[in-house]
Amino acid sequence: MLTSEMVKRMAKELGADLCGIGSMDRFEGAPKQQDPRYIFPDAKSCISLAFRIPRGYLRGIEEGTHFVTYTAMGYAGLNRIYMPTVQRELTCFIEDHGYESVPIPNEQVKVSVPFHTQQHDPTVSRPVRPGNPNPDVLVDDRIAAYVCGLGEFGYSKVFLTPEFGPLQRLATILTDAPLEPDPIFEGKICDRCMSCVRECSACALSPTETEKIRIAGHDVEWGKMDFLKCSIGYRGGNPEFNPFMDPKVDTSQFEGKYCGGEELVKAVGPAHSGMGFNVAIEGAKGCMRACYVHLENKGVLTKKFVNKFRKRPQWRMSLETDQEVKDMNAELRHGVE
Repeated sequence: MLTSEMVKRMAKELGADLCGIGSMDRFEGAPKQQDPRYIFPDAKSCISLAFRIPRGYLRGIEEGTHFVTYTAMGYAGLNRIYMPTVQRELTCFIEDHGYESVPIPNEQVKVSVPFHTQQHDPTVSRPVRPGNPNPDVLVDDRIAAYVCGLGEFGYSKVFLTPEFGPLQRLATILTDAPLEPDPIFEGKICDRCMSCVRECSACALSPTETEKIRIAGHDVEWGKMDFLKCSIGYRGGNPEFNPFMDPKVDTSQFEGKYCGGEELVKAVGPAHSGMGFNVAIEGAKGCMRACYVHLENKGVLTKKFVNKFRKRPQWRMSLETDQEVKDMNAELRHGVE
């Protein structure tokens, strides 16, 4: 008989840092286009896996000297390589015990529900049966993690756990195994300090407007986000926090547009535009770094470090710095010529 304890033990042996389990009835009331029960109608349990973002992945951005590690390993490495590998192995483990297991990757095909609008686009897909949602159903891994008792939503809508605060990525598995569910997290991590709002380089979070939903009998609330501003900011659209951007770039061209494709190249500059994935130049300045610093200083996280994460004042590009960089580059070009 497969038990919750067996699943959790195997998940951690395979490399997940946290594992929680919830019952599928907790998704009652979810929008049809985001309801995982349409993916696996016979599922009885939802498994949420959390994978820490090692603090050192953010060190280079915090110092303003190395921007590749967080993007390559904190985003692509986790979402596209490490987490799917663990999901596959855990899926096989569950199926070896006679139960079907459906892994939901963190990087889903989001053509029917674009991330920056969170609204279905009827021009790209249509239901295969009457009453069904359109493919692909978009499972919100944060809601799944909440359903499975791993933590809570922060004001920025980034998911927070008692262990790592905002520093984790999430993945979901559905199964027809009748596993014992964990209780909904009843603690309090986010204290609405608004550090995420103040330090977001894109000003994407509203300090006053919020959004609220009801999950498993609990009201959950977070700050209203402008997804267009967020898409520009985290790619480096604010020149004050992007050392790769040409100071002459007119950033007004990004306003009101989802920053991708050609806009991505213009925003981050040629140094990082050819990496093959979205470049997180901003390094989650508000929603992760500022949040983590606040929670660490409060001493509420169970994962402790010998030294504090933030040791020096935050850097910010200035006109003087830009001119120094341009002069230095001119001297280097002159030397080559």
